[in-house]
Amino acid sequence: MTLTRVFHLAEAENWASIERDGLLSATALLMRPGITDADRTRVACHRATRTVLSDGTVVRDQGPMPPAALQRCLHGMTPEQWYKLLNGKVFFWTDAERLNRHLRACGRNPQVVMVLDAERLLARHGAQAAVSPFNTGNARRRPAPRGAATFVPYVTWQQSGWVHESAALGTRSRPRSHPPAELAVDWAVPDALSFVVDVRQAAGEAR
Repeated sequence: MTLTRVFHLAEAENWASIERDGLLSATALLMRPGITDADRTRVACHRATRTVLSDGTVVRDQGPMPPAALQRCLHGMTPEQWYKLLNGKVFFWTDAERLNRHLRACGRNPQVVMVLDAERLLARHGAQAAVSPFNTGNARRRPAPRGAATFVPYVTWQQSGWVHESAALGTRSRPRSHPPAELAVDWAVPDALSFVVDVRQAAGEAR
């Protein structure tokens, strides 16, 4: 299977930052000038609600993966380590259906939908990219077992599918045909806009 298009959903408030710096992971955002120690403390722990940094940048909440839920499905990691792992990645959905579900969940606030050329993105950043077989940001409703090996390096996945995941976690191997749910790139994609093929605004809903 080859990824041709991937999708990123961003808070509209972050668009100026994206135009300037590209897509940054939560951890990379905290390395910028002007970020306070209080910002770092709030982002490093579980975020039950969206967090607005001192420079106005918005960091999404982690409401669907509270520590108690993660405790039941993590292998070889603590919830704190899982949050740190995810905070260090930039995430893309691999299909429009998942994108639209995420958009509905974030519908209270204006959003920007970015569609990117996955082949060009991976040609540049494939060495830092991994895929996951499910939504790693959700640990509710019978969550799938997960750990560091849930993120299968993109090159490894192309060669052997999900064997890397099942061997490390001791779970049944997923069929080779099982599509990735997410593409994740370590740290940042500073040149993200050079891979964008479409951008659209999604207005927030008054509630």
